[in-house]
Formats: sequence, C-alpha cells, structure tokens
Amino acid sequence: LNNPRKKLCPKLEKNVNIIPNNKTFLFRLRLPFMSKVSFIGLGVMGYPMAGYISKAGHDVTVYNRTKTKAEKWIKENKGKLANTPMEAAKDSDFIFTCVGNDNDLREVTLGEKGLFKSAKKDSIYVDNTTASANIARELYKEAKSKGFDFLDAPISGGQAGAEGGTLTVMVGGDETPYKKAEPIIDCYSKKIKLLGPSGSGQLTKMVNQICIAGVVQGLSEAINFGMNAGLNMIDVIEVISKGAAQSWQMENRHKTMIEDKFDYGFAVDWMRKDLKIAMDEAKKNNSPLPITKIIDEYYAEVQKMGGKRWDTSSLIKRFRK
Repeated sequence: LNNPRKKLCPKLEKNVNIIPNNKTFLFRLRLPFMSKVSFIGLGVMGYPMAGYISKAGHDVTVYNRTKTKAEKWIKENKGKLANTPMEAAKDSDFIFTCVGNDNDLREVTLGEKGLFKSAKKDSIYVDNTTASANIARELYKEAKSKGFDFLDAPISGGQAGAEGGTLTVMVGGDETPYKKAEPIIDCYSKKIKLLGPSGSGQLTKMVNQICIAGVVQGLSEAINFGMNAGLNMIDVIEVISKGAAQSWQMENRHKTMIEDKFDYGFAVDWMRKDLKIAMDEAKKNNSPLPITKIIDEYYAEVQKMGGKRWDTSSLIKRFRK
C-alpha cells in the first residue's frame, strides 16, 4: 500500500501505529475502549455518521424508519439492524439520533416504541437533530428521571461534512456525560464543544443558521451584481476570498452558484425549518431578527420556484431566473 492510512477510517489515524514490514504494513490500534452504540435515523447525515462510528470499531446497531435504508447500511458497514428505536437502544452504552424535527424526535424517543422505553441506566443519549431548545430541555429532564443522560448536539457542515467525518458539533448538557461521549462523537467530527446546560447546543445551532442565512443572501447579491457588471466572477472571488469578504459559503459555493447548480448541500426545506425554530426562540428572548425574517421569505419564494430540495445557495435564483 502506498498510503495505508487511506484504507482506514480517517478518525482512527491518531490511534494507529503503522509498522512497515517489507511491502506490507501491520496495523496496531491503540483505541481506548469499544462501546455498544445505537444510531437512530439514517438520512443524508446520519447514514455516514453511523458509518464512521462503526469504522472506529464500535458495536453499532442502527434503526431507520425506512427499513431498506437500514438494510443498505448493514451491507456497507459492520453492525446490526433493529426494527424499532426501543429495540435499537436496548443495552446500548451510547444512543444517537439524527432525525428531521421535533415531531420525529418525540416519536423515536417518547413514542410507543421509543428509545426511552429501553435505554439502560447510566447510558448516554446524544441527539444530533436540529430541533427546538424546548424539546432538548424536555428530553434532558425525562432522561434524568429514568437514570440516564442526555446531550443535545446539533451538527453543522452539511452532507459533505457528514461524508467526510468533519462535522462541527455544538453540545448542551452536563460535563461528565459530555466527556464520556466525546470520543464517540469525535468519530464523525472535527470540532466538538460543550457550550452550556441543556438546550445550549440547539441555541448555538440557531445562531449558526442566522449567520448562514445572512451570508448566503449577501453572496447572492454580490455575485449577481458582478455578473450584471460584466465581471468574471470566478476571478473576482479568487481575489476577494483572500480578504475580509471570505466565508465558507464563498469558498465552497461560489462556483456552483455561478453555474446555476444547487444540488450540493443543505436543502431549502430544512433551512426554513431551522429559521422558524430560530425566529420562534427569538420571540421568547426578545431578539429582533429583521434580516432573518426577510431571508426566510426569500427562501419561501425559492420553494415556490420548485427549489424545495435545492441547497441553500439557491437564493441567487431569485435574481437569475
């Protein structure tokens, strides 16, 4: 192997000794522990995230509402399949969920066959869903009453971040379970931080989405302006991305925006869901969000154009129909 590390889960690199032996390599893993993990929700984010946990050597059981998706995951990864969230969570040390919204989260946790029916005492439940701070606090209290811990841990980085194992994870909850769960979360992330008590992870994700909405709208206006002015916007971005205007959205989305391609990330439908959560929370803490409200209305226009599943950079389509 020219580069044996490429054959391993990237998150294992720091725990691997590679010993050359003529033309072969011996791999010696120095992993701290292996855990029994359940992962509930195998969408575009959860599917690769669960895969990274499995590749790190943990004993993973998966559940997905659409069973064929879970069966496909089992064919591609080492693990077991469960028929309900309750079955998946049974005897697990760590339980992960990554589902669509508050209602989905209630179903897989507090529902008739939800994971709260079987989660064992002293286990740790980590929710990667982007949901409201209210449900995070509710699940935290309910978990405590049943003798296990809960962390709200929404993620940022999009599908590409999930597939690359480079997500950012914003965590709310208690420090002791956070420290225990950190090595598992690290399997699919590049940055993890405990930001405060239960609900703090979700509140931080709201801050994240407010920022992204404003940046994408500004970038859309700028690219449209430059193209109307006759500028070569690829050259323009090459220059201004090295200065104060630089952003992740500029670096990663300018080419596809110029080329009118919008199949590269977080969907408009999901962004509107997230912005609604942020605007609802803003009413509670008296934070005016005038620009966010306007941009949410712009995304509603994009939806009406047929762009429900386009990525969030499709805001530029309002200008270039």
